[in-house]
Amino acid sequence: MLGEAPLSASSVPATGSADRDLRAFIAGLPKAELHVHHVGSASPRIVSELAARHRDSKVPSDPEALAEYFTFTDFAHFIEVYLSVVDLIRTPEDVRLLTYEVARDLARQQVRYAELTLTPFSSTRRGIDERAFMEAIEDARKSAEAEFGTVLRWCFDIPGEAGLQSAEETVRLATDDRIRPEGLVSFGLGGPEIGVPRPQFKPFFDQAIAAGLRSVPHSGETTGPQSVWDALNELGAERIGHGTSSAQDPALLAHLAERRIPLEVCPTSNIATRAVRTLDEHPLRQFQQAGVLITINSDDPPMFGTDLNNEYAVAARLLGLDERGVADLAKNAVEASFLDAAGKARLAAEIDTYTAGRLAG
Repeated sequence: MLGEAPLSASSVPATGSADRDLRAFIAGLPKAELHVHHVGSASPRIVSELAARHRDSKVPSDPEALAEYFTFTDFAHFIEVYLSVVDLIRTPEDVRLLTYEVARDLARQQVRYAELTLTPFSSTRRGIDERAFMEAIEDARKSAEAEFGTVLRWCFDIPGEAGLQSAEETVRLATDDRIRPEGLVSFGLGGPEIGVPRPQFKPFFDQAIAAGLRSVPHSGETTGPQSVWDALNELGAERIGHGTSSAQDPALLAHLAERRIPLEVCPTSNIATRAVRTLDEHPLRQFQQAGVLITINSDDPPMFGTDLNNEYAVAARLLGLDERGVADLAKNAVEASFLDAAGKARLAAEIDTYTAGRLAG
């Protein structure tokens, strides 16, 4: 294992009662999450259950063995492990189970609204009927909202490692009104960035945008700031997934700040995949100082030994935030979300009410 290990929920340095009080505040804080992956959110319990269902997989079914399995040497190794977990999703029942349980975990963290990134191509190419896939995610979404109160929306994501064929199939699934799910709001691009230039995906993003979807590609995670410029100029990006290398380009930071283009920042993920060497070197402070609209997210939380509450605690330490500062971060995510105006106003008001009550208490 190279460099620094992924942070667990208990590994952010404690500062006594003030740290415990802040963590308690975060735990109850209403939140939105904008960058979290469907398969990457599978808890060890769910991965174990799926691995037990599909015994031919190399993914271990023992939860303790999974912890070792989810130790990454670099970003390429992370992609390899991630795809092995993707291979456990083989039936519509698997899809439904995973989606519903992800919603349960989000609700446990007081996430009121989440834009969950799905990669339907990974399921349809493994033989899951596309209509059955859409029905499974929509059934889970509606059940989760009714039972947990967590609103889910979808981002359909191109797996960059699968090439232009996957982009063509993903945009078809995202724009065909006969199968397009009701909860779909955005169109993304994930997977490795090295050797996968952003501009080649422009025709597919153009189609998605024309169909009313919002553009949210990953860029600048493991490549330089030019990939972020490409996402903005070629793919019409309204938010940037990660954008870590933006800190290397002052002109880009100024552009992001001036245009209020949000970054979906996932600190522990960046350490776990070696996109950033150590947490203290993370550019989150630079983003804040440049006036960039930053949102805090968990990416693939069980794989990285974290969750959204922990990511807020990490960000609070890096940025020196108190409860009001953390609440402002939560409101950033609301502002950057694709909720309608009324939904944004309700959730922002809930955050304010919670914060005022906690501080008064």
